[in-house]
Amino acid sequence: FESMTNEELAAARAAVAEMRLRLPELPTRRHVRDPRGARVDPRASLQASLRGGGATMPLCRRSLGRRALPMVALVDVSGSMSRYTRMFLHFLHAMARDCERVSAFTFGTRLTNITRQLRHRDADAALARVARAVGDWSGGTRIGACLGEFNRKWSRRLLGQGAMVLLISDGLDREGAEDLARQMERLHKSCRRLIWLNPLLRYPEFEAKPAGIRAMLPHVDAFLPVHNLQSLAELAAVLAHEKTPEEGH
Repeated sequence: FESMTNEELAAARAAVAEMRLRLPELPTRRHVRDPRGARVDPRASLQASLRGGGATMPLCRRSLGRRALPMVALVDVSGSMSRYTRMFLHFLHAMARDCERVSAFTFGTRLTNITRQLRHRDADAALARVARAVGDWSGGTRIGACLGEFNRKWSRRLLGQGAMVLLISDGLDREGAEDLARQMERLHKSCRRLIWLNPLLRYPEFEAKPAGIRAMLPHVDAFLPVHNLQSLAELAAVLAHEKTPEEGH
């Protein structure tokens, strides 16, 4: 994305908008009608019998309903991430359109909840609303402090139902790595799966030398690139085929 012209970026945004994204589904506690369900639904069976005059009682069945896994995205908007973040937000907009439970936050020097802004049906209007809401765009980076705020204020509310977390950042934190490692560990323990997306992985000679990257890496389940359309398509495939808890990790 960094080397694309404006015309190429526009084509890439259009391609992302055409993606159809999905997340694995989990069984819920609520039952729904299902002709092949394992349980008989007495109330539905009685109602069906009354509608037919009571002479017979067809057995209606039910099974547990299913609902898509929740997903939380934490998006770095610092200066070094700006071009990648803008395209990834288009990806998130498409995911919020196709998936039921997607929450999103930006972070640079502070944490900003952009979930409501991304729900707008038009992608350009959604990103314009995000731009107005985010006050630290293209500024510095305080990854540890922002993750700490998320852990304190949002973790229990959003991660308590087995959510996956996407963290997009180059890991170049201007503060101490000790707190960053502590907050990454807490985040990792709170979610079902933590996927770190880093555009620096586009370089074949990439090495985890910066202190921030070394602090973060031990606490992620997957470390993936996010720098072009192919990497976004591969990410969509990874998310779609993610194992659910009943299938095992």
